[in-house]
Amino acid sequence: MTMKNLLRISLFRCAWIGMILTFTAGCASLLPKPPVQPTFYSLDRVALDMSATSPAANAVASPLETAPTLVINPPRAAAGFDSQRIIYTRESHQLEYFAHSEWIDTPARMLAPLIVAALSNAGTFRAVVPTPSLAAGDIKLDTEIVRLQQVFGGQTSRVQFTLRAYLVDSVTRRVLAWREFDEIVAATSEDPRGGVEAANRAVQIVMRALAGLCKEAAGTWQALAAERPVRKP
Repeated sequence: MTMKNLLRISLFRCAWIGMILTFTAGCASLLPKPPVQPTFYSLDRVALDMSATSPAANAVASPLETAPTLVINPPRAAAGFDSQRIIYTRESHQLEYFAHSEWIDTPARMLAPLIVAALSNAGTFRAVVPTPSLAAGDIKLDTEIVRLQQVFGGQTSRVQFTLRAYLVDSVTRRVLAWREFDEIVAATSEDPRGGVEAANRAVQIVMRALAGLCKEAAGTWQALAAERPVRKP
């Protein structure tokens, strides 16, 4: 085989390899890109400081042996706030969702253990029992997340967390106390991470206020219990 033929064969092979590489690259560009994995965030446990509660709540103090037992029903959430999607809003009455950022669970389910931990650490009740449970309680706590959203507009975004709470006497069904807590905290950055950090701070503030409300309700329950006639054996 002459040198000229060898050169011709080498050029043919190079051209053939180039065509294969070009075809392979073209096919690779047509393949679907892998989906972007979402980033998951959580609401963190609250380290409750009872010194931050209201003076009225702190004034109600009683020995634990005479304190009521609190039963905490699972928190509920208003329509639109009962999913794992992280909500933000730019226009009034219009809710939007971050595409690649989610809660690890629904806000209501994340909030349930935070409420139990906060009220257990407050030292107000003889026992704090989440439902479902076979334990009987003296007071029942019902809560509802009205809103948990990052609001854009103005110089910085902020997170608004609104929680409605009712405390009911388990025997008489009387409402001992209720309140709607509405907390707004500025976000540290204009993204989901900044909003999540602000949400955690808002939840901590509301948990302290909720502990104060529960302490007031416990005092009301004890005052009413003292007025009830003692049952004879």
